[in-house]
Amino acid sequence: MSATTGFGWGTIVRLGLVQTALGAIVVLITSTLNRVMVVELALPAALPGGLVALHYAVQILRPRWGYGSDLGWRRTPWIVGGMALLALGGLGAALGTALVAGQPALGFVVLVLSFLAVGIGVGAAGTSLLVLLSTGVAPHRRGAAATIVWIMMIAGFVVTAPTAGHLLDPFSGERLVAVSGGVSLIAFLVALAAVWGVEPARAPAAPQPPGPARPFARVLAEVWAEPEARRFTVFVFLAMLAYSAQELILEPFAGLVFALSPGATTKLSGLQNGGVLAGMILVALVTANGRGKLASLRLWTVAGCLGSAAALAAIAACGLAGPGAPLRTCVAGLGLFNGMFAVAAIGSMMALAGHGGAPDGESRHGTRMGVWGAAQGIAFGLGGFLGAAGVDLARLAFGTVVPAYATVFITEAALFLVAAGLAAQIGRPARDPRPLEGLSVRHAV
Repeated sequence: MSATTGFGWGTIVRLGLVQTALGAIVVLITSTLNRVMVVELALPAALPGGLVALHYAVQILRPRWGYGSDLGWRRTPWIVGGMALLALGGLGAALGTALVAGQPALGFVVLVLSFLAVGIGVGAAGTSLLVLLSTGVAPHRRGAAATIVWIMMIAGFVVTAPTAGHLLDPFSGERLVAVSGGVSLIAFLVALAAVWGVEPARAPAAPQPPGPARPFARVLAEVWAEPEARRFTVFVFLAMLAYSAQELILEPFAGLVFALSPGATTKLSGLQNGGVLAGMILVALVTANGRGKLASLRLWTVAGCLGSAAALAAIAACGLAGPGAPLRTCVAGLGLFNGMFAVAAIGSMMALAGHGGAPDGESRHGTRMGVWGAAQGIAFGLGGFLGAAGVDLARLAFGTVVPAYATVFITEAALFLVAAGLAAQIGRPARDPRPLEGLSVRHAV
């Protein structure tokens, strides 16, 4: 890897395989096991819901894992260790699901421990992977790199879910454990092969701080004291909260208000996901060469947030307008703008991780990335719950469905507007007039 050019496209795709492996295990846990618990085992839906929430809650520890990777200056051990723990969690979650029908107490303990392992594994591997990309990818390639790794994670979802579903028929607890164990093992081996030899065996020469490393609490306080890091944390939380809050309510909204069948609402969700993919690819193509005003990741982040707000307001208006409204067009637009903002925000995250410096030459990349990863994880965990709960509360207040959903969609739009205002300030810290490398990528070439 050249210090000037950074990772080539082949290496970026190779590292994206880690996200593919991560996505393969996560979709098995959050989707397949969720269905097995509720349908085959007739367990309360609150059980898998609470376990998924637990896996998000533990993401609050991401800054600590990022700090740990900063101390060693290498990210590969944390990626490999995180994926190993994630694979064990995937196997354990299947084992706990199989046990819970006959031995509820033991099965529940195994499930809790396994979902904790999944949360820790996702956080440790995902945080360090993004840091490795942020330090190894040239500034003008960050938007495209973010798109590649995100799409490859989605590929893990797409390939694993139907394949595992086919292998699980006819269903049995033993078959569930065997399939989950096989997927987890293959995913770990793929991730191990993907990172093998990418990072030097020894960290490049870097100024070493005299004396012992600063304690985590002090480092975290110093990172939080940076205006740019703090502003970006709030942006990530608000934007991802708005992004995830519509996930559990859009299909019920289409079914209740527009009388769409389950198959039709599933197609509507697919249309939205197609829009997300299109938005990501658009940002990657425009920013990949690093030239021109349109190559600014800040521009695409703001545009994505503003467009998402407008699309949510339009969906609310569709509900008020009734069956003849262009719901499909508005949902496709929401997906497009969601994809634009999401991938541009991740590219910006890669650029910001190394911005701000650190005393005595200590690295802060992992700690900053961990703070933003924690904000994202907590927002995702809260978003689905608050969106659904908000609809229920609004229905009690209004007594009818349409204004209830409209209120929640408008609230999400307002969050995106606030996020857009914060995004407009990315790379423009009040006390540091230097341009932020990688956010306006025309300065980097």
